[in-house]
Amino acid sequence: GSSGSEDEARPGTAAEAAAAEAAAQKREERLRKFRDLHMKRNEARKLNHLEVMEEDKRLKLPPNWEAKKARLEWELKVEEKKKECAARGEDYEQVKLLEISAEEAERWERKKKRKNPDLGFSDYAAAQLRQYQRLTRQIKPDLEQYEKLKEQYGEALYPTSDSLLHGTHVPSKEGIDRMVADLEKQIEKREKYSRRRPYNDDADIDYINERNAKFNKKAERFYGKYTAEIKQNLERGTAV
Repeated sequence: GSSGSEDEARPGTAAEAAAAEAAAQKREERLRKFRDLHMKRNEARKLNHLEVMEEDKRLKLPPNWEAKKARLEWELKVEEKKKECAARGEDYEQVKLLEISAEEAERWERKKKRKNPDLGFSDYAAAQLRQYQRLTRQIKPDLEQYEKLKEQYGEALYPTSDSLLHGTHVPSKEGIDRMVADLEKQIEKREKYSRRRPYNDDADIDYINERNAKFNKKAERFYGKYTAEIKQNLERGTAV
């Protein structure tokens, strides 16, 4: 009778052992997943911290840092290229021209032509600035005359805040003749030249005659930045 009871108890004990083993495996698997999630969370926290630090560094940099960085990298490449050309006994300018394609050269020429377009008269300050830039580009310094003045006046050639300059400079006859010739050339150019403003075929037609077009241009120049949003809403039909 006792042996029969032991046989009846063995299947239950084996089932309990199997259930306990399955539960242990399940618990171990859950612990492993928990450890993996914990490691991933720590890794994500570190990456987020590094990204926050990098973003803080970028925000503290000057607004034009990217352009400056690109410019410095380009200058370093140019210097390295010059050194390589010098080591091979080649002229850097000629090597650079050989590496430029026809499309790049044509694009560069178009960019040079658009660099300083004459858009007509805007105000007297802008016209005066263009005149000043034109005259300064024409200046060719006379180094021999400079050396003579340097020997004649010495340190007085470089005035300070305490120097008395009024009446000390007498222009040369050549300088006066050059100024008169330039003024006469300007007068002659003004008399025979009637400049037309550039016309843009793609621009919107918002005028009914030439006088109205000029008025619209003046209004756009002075008030365009304030009325741009209203104009866009009217064109879309969403104005309130």
